[in-house]
Amino acid sequence: MTYEVVGSICELFPEQQITEKFKKREVVLEVQDGMYPQFVKIEFVQDKCSLLDDYSKNETVKIFFNLTGRSYVGKDGNTGYITSLRGWKMERQGDAPSNSSYTNEASAPFSDDDVPF
Repeated sequence: MTYEVVGSICELFPEQQITEKFKKREVVLEVQDGMYPQFVKIEFVQDKCSLLDDYSKNETVKIFFNLTGRSYVGKDGNTGYITSLRGWKMERQGDAPSNSSYTNEASAPFSDDDVPF
C-alpha cells in the first residue's frame, strides 16, 4: 500500500547498521491533523537511507511511503505484530498548506473520520 504525507521535519536520526546486511535511517515529521499535531516516524532502509542526507530539521517535505506489517512469534510463544512506514521517496515542499494531510496513491484526501492506512 502506497501513501504520501506532507509535514515538517522535527527529527532526523543517524543511519543504523542493524545487521551486516541491513541498515535503516528514520525521520520524524510533524503533521498537522486538525487541532493536534501528529508526530510520524518513517523509516528508510538500505539504499534509500541516503535520500535523507540533503535534508535538515524544520524543512517541509512530502514523503512517499509504503505501509508494511508482519507477525512474529516471541520466545514466550505469543504472536506479536510490527507495523512500519517505509519511505521510498522524499521531496521538498515550497509553501506547503498549513493543514497537511495524508493521501493514498490515488491522491484522494481522507476525512477526519478515516484512518489513513
